[in-house]
Amino acid sequence: MANLREYPSTDALGLADLVRKRQVTPLELVDSAIARIEASNPRLNAVVHTVYDRARRQAAAALPPGPFRGVPFLLKDLLALDAGVPATGSCRFLSAWVPPHDSELVRRFKAAGLVILGKTNTPEMGILPTTEPDFRGPTRNPWDLARTTGGSSGGSAAAVAARMAPMAHGNDGGGSIRIPASCCGIFGMKPTRARNPMGPYLGEAWHGMVVEHALTVSVRDSAALLDATAGPDPGAPYMAPPRERPYLEEVGREPGRLRIGFTTRSLFGETVHPDCVAAVADAARLCEKLGHSVEDAEPPLDRATLRKAFVVLLAAEIAAEIAQAGALLGRRPTAGGFEPGTWFLGQVGRKLTAAELALAVRQLQQAGRRLASWFEEHDALLTPTVATPPPRLGELGPKRSDLLALAVFRALPFGPALRKALDRLAEDAFEFAAFTEIANITGQPAMSVPLHWNAEGLPIGVQFVGRFGDEATLFRLAGQLERERPWASRSPPVPAAG
Repeated sequence: MANLREYPSTDALGLADLVRKRQVTPLELVDSAIARIEASNPRLNAVVHTVYDRARRQAAAALPPGPFRGVPFLLKDLLALDAGVPATGSCRFLSAWVPPHDSELVRRFKAAGLVILGKTNTPEMGILPTTEPDFRGPTRNPWDLARTTGGSSGGSAAAVAARMAPMAHGNDGGGSIRIPASCCGIFGMKPTRARNPMGPYLGEAWHGMVVEHALTVSVRDSAALLDATAGPDPGAPYMAPPRERPYLEEVGREPGRLRIGFTTRSLFGETVHPDCVAAVADAARLCEKLGHSVEDAEPPLDRATLRKAFVVLLAAEIAAEIAQAGALLGRRPTAGGFEPGTWFLGQVGRKLTAAELALAVRQLQQAGRRLASWFEEHDALLTPTVATPPPRLGELGPKRSDLLALAVFRALPFGPALRKALDRLAEDAFEFAAFTEIANITGQPAMSVPLHWNAEGLPIGVQFVGRFGDEATLFRLAGQLERERPWASRSPPVPAAG
């Protein structure tokens, strides 16, 4: 393994198997990962904080005998807290905060034998579907350095696509695992609400819309990692339905004849790029070839109501997160510690009434009821993951005119002008990320599968949404698709060591 040849082409379970067979040591794996990070990261800016010395000490010691013993791993710099390692959420205001204890999910990652090498980049507080924070600069897509990785788990996605690590932590409140998985040509599973723990620092995040998991190259790594981490922790406000068997076993099982409804019409935006339409058409044909029943069937959604309700909830949650950041540091948050868009959302959230938030939550929950009825007739929903191929860096962030407008709005009372700005934000926010939010709203599992690349060589993921609590069907389907059309050998052009 010293020549690094096997490392980038072997998934996490494969690397762990090499460790078990004593064909490689955990320290050799860690050194291989560090070499790849150091070779690729200067151009990608995927990894923003490293703990190499700690990782080497842990790899040389007695690691837990978990399913991923000795496998290198990266944490997104948002929510998952690693004791003694800065946790900033790409926010200048939090640049000095260091959590004293691991979050429960990180504890379970370590118990599975994973060796954490560092933290990955994210947009500030995970708000935008592109990873271009002011604090740490943009993460670049390994398939085209001028393009976005998506967000908010964009640093993790770029690191996995570049094979710095075979998998990396991510979380998803509106598509933040699936969007970057699509942009970077890897697999991304968003589990059912409450499948993975959020404690002890949180009961839930964004009224249950945020879930934790990972981005991977192989389907089986995603399944095995979820087996290792799933389950409630003490004090959890609710829990996901129990699974019938380990998810890793589902990957190799035949899914049977599934009833798949598909749509290429934008669920939350207005337009969909032809490349993304073609990706869904191709996936639908593949599913038919595999024996599934596939039909054009769009779930019933009140797009305008859900867009606005989502943004109202987001604004309220960002206001709470800013206030919590102040409490953690013991000082008053000010505009200078945050990006203008984040501060604007927080100010809007502070001016919303409790009744407005409660109504938004009710409207979002009603969508879950309506979609549950649709899933009585379907086993999965197939859509594009995002509405366009990966945009160029700078296209998804606020423009100079937007920043000037935000500066003006900060001084205004929450009247008609500010409400109009919020309505426009709700319309604009979902043009690119037009399909993923529905699974966060309803709590259902969903995955982005890398089945298509366009003529420019850019990855175009497709999304499958499953029934609430039914990751098993998605893992069976994903395993079938991976066997039929393997994607692990497709690697981006950005070279690394080896």
